[in-house]
Amino acid sequence: MSEIAACTLIQEEPDRKTERYMMMFKDYPDVVSVDILQEMLGICRKNAYLLVKQNKIHSARVGRSYKIVPYFEPLHYTLQDMEQHPKYIQDFYQHELDRGLTANTVIHYHANIRKCLQYAFQIGMIRSNPADRVERPRKEKFKSEIYSGEELEQLFKAIQGDPSEFGVIMAAFYGLRRSEVVGLKWDAIDFENKKISIQHTVVTAKVNGTLTEIARDKTKTKSSCRTLPLIPACEQMLNKMKKEQEQNRKVCGKSYCTDYLDYIYVDPMGKRIRPDFLSQHFPDFLVAHQMKRIRFHDLRHSCASLLYANGVSLKEIQEWLGHSDISTTSNIYTHLDFSSKVSSANAIVNIFPENTKV
Repeated sequence: MSEIAACTLIQEEPDRKTERYMMMFKDYPDVVSVDILQEMLGICRKNAYLLVKQNKIHSARVGRSYKIVPYFEPLHYTLQDMEQHPKYIQDFYQHELDRGLTANTVIHYHANIRKCLQYAFQIGMIRSNPADRVERPRKEKFKSEIYSGEELEQLFKAIQGDPSEFGVIMAAFYGLRRSEVVGLKWDAIDFENKKISIQHTVVTAKVNGTLTEIARDKTKTKSSCRTLPLIPACEQMLNKMKKEQEQNRKVCGKSYCTDYLDYIYVDPMGKRIRPDFLSQHFPDFLVAHQMKRIRFHDLRHSCASLLYANGVSLKEIQEWLGHSDISTTSNIYTHLDFSSKVSSANAIVNIFPENTKV
C-alpha cells in the first residue's frame, strides 16, 4: 500500500503533537502500509482503510518529512536558493547515502522533494523544479533468496498447525503462485486418478478505489493451466482438511460462511483465505521462529532450484511451474545454491584433459 500514515486526530499544539508522534511511532518505518497502521493504532484492517479514505489519516507530517526537514532546516535555504543551486539537494542525497541508507530509500526521498517543489513551481513560487536537475541514485536490483532442501525440511516441521501451512507446502512442493494456492477448488482434485489441476486463481485488485478479491476460472497464462501428480503426503493433507471443513460447518451451523464451499483453502468459519494473508503472514512467521527471511513467492523459486539440482530439465521445470516462456525458467540459475553450481562446474571440468574436480 502507498498510504502514508499521519495521525491528526489528537488536538494539541503543533510542536507538542509532533514530539508526541515521534515518540509514539519511533520504532516504526518512515512510510507505513495499512497493515502496519493497524498495529500502530490497534484497529482492524477495515477501519484502517476507512480512516485513510476519509482523510482522517493522511501523508502530512509523520514519515519522511522527519528525515528530510531536520537536514535542511538549519541551512536556512530559500526556494530561490534551491532553484539556483540544485546541488543542495544532491548534497542531501549523498549525505543520506553516506549515513548508510539504501539507494531505494533515497529515491523515495527524491520523490517527496520533487513533488513539493513541483507544487511550488505550479503556483509560481519558483520558475523551474530544481529536483529535475539532480541525479537520483540508481535503483538497486532486487535479489531474492531461496531455501535449500534442509531449510525447507525445517520449515515444514515448524509450520505444522499454522494457518499458512497449506499455502507454504503447496508453494514449496508444487511451486504454486499465491493466487493459485488460494484459488484451488475441490473439483480440481482428482483423488481417484491422483491428479491435481491448476485452473483457478484468486487475485487482489483495486476496483473503483476499493481493494477487492477477484476469483477467476483461469490462470495467469494459458501455460499456467496444468495438471500435476497428487503425491500421498498432499492427498493425506487434503483429506484431513476436507474432514475438518465438514466438522467446522456442523459446529458453526448458520454462522458458517457458505459462499466458498467449493474452495479448499478456507478458515474455520468457512471464509476463503485472502491472497495477501500469505505474503503478509509468512515473513512474520519466519521472524517469530528465527528462520531465514524470504518472501512467500521465493518458495516457488526454491521449488524450481531444487528440481533443477535433482536433475530435472528446464523444459520439465517450465511445465511444472507453468511458465509460458522458458527464459523465465532459465532464471533459476541465479537462485541455485552453491552445491548445485559446484556440480555444474564438475560436469564442465570433465570435458577437459586435466580432470580436476571442484
